Parts: sequence; structure tokens; C-alpha cells
Amino acid sequence: MTTTPDAVPDDRAGESAGAAPAAQPGTGSDHALAVRNLSKTFGSGDEAVRAVEDVNFAVEPGTVVGLLGPNGAGKTTTIKSILGLVVPDAGEVRVAGVDVRESAREAYRHVGAMLEGARNVYWKLTPRENMEFFAAVGDEDPAALRERHDALLDQLSLTEKADEPVNDLSQGQKQKVSLACALARDVDVALLDEPTLGLDVESSVELRREIRRLADNEETTVVLSSHDMDVVEDVCDRVIVMNDGGVVADDSVANLVDVFRSHVYRVDLDGTLPGRARDRLRDRYDAREFERVAGGNPDGERFVVSLAEPARLYDLMDDLREAGLTVVGLDSLEADLESAFLELTDGAAGPDGARPAGETGESPAEGAAPADGGVSGRE
Repeated sequence: MTTTPDAVPDDRAGESAGAAPAAQPGTGSDHALAVRNLSKTFGSGDEAVRAVEDVNFAVEPGTVVGLLGPNGAGKTTTIKSILGLVVPDAGEVRVAGVDVRESAREAYRHVGAMLEGARNVYWKLTPRENMEFFAAVGDEDPAALRERHDALLDQLSLTEKADEPVNDLSQGQKQKVSLACALARDVDVALLDEPTLGLDVESSVELRREIRRLADNEETTVVLSSHDMDVVEDVCDRVIVMNDGGVVADDSVANLVDVFRSHVYRVDLDGTLPGRARDRLRDRYDAREFERVAGGNPDGERFVVSLAEPARLYDLMDDLREAGLTVVGLDSLEADLESAFLELTDGAAGPDGARPAGETGESPAEGAAPADGGVSGRE
């Protein structure tokens, strides 16, 4: 697996099975975004929660990076540290070469953000007024960006709603306005947390095209955090996976999928498995997802197995034959980003899992810095 430029091995990340060494980026302006040795703890004593610990990565201009991890992995704290909404205990963040902690206002000129679970826009204003406001807060002349704003409104199918109060729009339309405000200025880095939440299929496809256009044509760096693996797999050049506050993998989607590619098959039987045979399949072939299939005579059963090597398929057939069962269907299942993610995080909690303190959709009071110019993320 590959790492980012200037990488050095990180012992903590390397301890995880299948993990790539975390990158140790430089701090020059050659990176659009550089996070180095980032650590943050919320609370103290027995109540202390280590949200992120020694996180390192760097992102080149014009790259779309997926930031993935189960709830509580440290994604939100990392994103808010990049924005200056959370002050880390250690480490540094640079946006376009500017240290966020030392020169917050200057750094904000280079970044836009859309935060999941937060009111990113002012609902009494119209979409156009919101875009003009966030452009002005970022020290840009809204009049000079009129053409850009019109293009965004058109791209996100908001032109007809451009002059209506956001409060009167649907939830999906409000989500689009939040995205438009994050992109209202010509920023170097756009951080998008769950940008497709609430969007219909057509709008989601349009959003993916817009993200790729920004990266490919304008060299905007996009950091995308999402539970929608299809979106991440479709638009991202690279994926950073976090778990338990650290980076456990940092590589291209194709490489991550390839590393965890196994020989996975869905098996259909003419008949049902006795309990003892089912237990044997679980132990020997990692069999799972057992389900009854009605309609046959007799009814059948279906399950999925993961084999270390193709030759094990013959052993499986022998075991089923000994159990008096006939295979009536066998399908090979392709590995995807979701399966790689589950392997890396040991199947940790997904969107509905619990989050520790500091990993909610809102900024924690302790250690938080107020939002400033150029960030669409009012809380």
C-alpha cells in the first residue's frame, strides 16, 4: 500500500491488521492540506476521551480524498481541527501552507466547509443571499462571484429557488444550499461532511460530477466524509480510514479493495442445513448471512462464504455433499470498498453507532474555537 509524500512509518497505525503506515507530511505550501501529529482529548481523569491521537496525512492540490471511519473514529474532531473549530492538544494543521492555529483568519480564506448535523446557512436569507454572505465573510467581493454563484445554483437545480427564503425549501434543497455556500468562493480546500445526505439520486449524481469538476478543472482539494460508500468509491482518488482515533489505512480505492480481496461466493442449496453442518461451515469457511429461500421443493437455503484460496471451494463442495445437500446456485461476489472498510475497522459501528464525547455533529464546548470568516459551518 502507498503512503503520501514525505512519509515515515507510524508505529501506531502499523499495528492494525492491513493498515498502511500513516503519512508524516511536510509543512510546505506544496500540500493543499497537511495534518501532522494531531491529537485531541476531551474531558479529564476517568471521563477523558482520546478523540484523535497522532494523526498524520497530507493532500495534494486537485485531489478528492475520502475520510472514512465508524462513528467515534475521530473524523469529526479531525475535520473541526482543520477548520479551527476545535483546538488540538498537540500537532499542527496547514491549509495552503498556512498554519491554522497561528494564522486562523488567513487559513480560513483558503477553505470552505459543509458540516453534517449543523445549520450551515441562515434560513431567513435566500440561497443567493447566503452565498453572497459567505463570500463576503471570506473577504471576497460577492458581485465579482455572481457568475460562479449562478453556475452553482444551476448545477444544483436551485435556480428557481435562488430568491426564496431557505426556510421555505425542502430538506434536500437546504442541503444543496449548504453545499453551494461551501463552494461560494474559490477555495483551495473544501471539506464536505455527508454532502449527499437528503439528496435524491439525480441530485447525488450531479453532485459527484461537480466534485470531480472542481478537482479536475479548478484544482480544488476536496475532503469528503460520508457513509455512502458508492459516492466515495465513485469520486475519490484516495481514501483515508480512521479507527479508534488514528489512521489505519491511507491508499487508493483500488489498492484498498485489492488488499482485502478474498474469494467470496454466494451458495444456494436445494434443502436446508442441519445445525451441526451450519456450525461447521461457519468455522471452516467463514459462512454467514444464512437465509431460507422459499419456492423450491423442498425449500432451500442461501449463505455466503469467504475462502482464503479458490481450491477451498472443492472442500466446501465435499462438506455439503457429505451433509446430503445439493448446490443449485453458485455466484462469485466482487470485493468493494465497503468490505475493505469493514475489514479495516473490524466491523465497527456504522452510521447508527454511538459516538464518544466530541464526536457528535455539534462542536464540544471544551477546547472549541469560534467559527470565523470563510467557513460555511455556523453552529
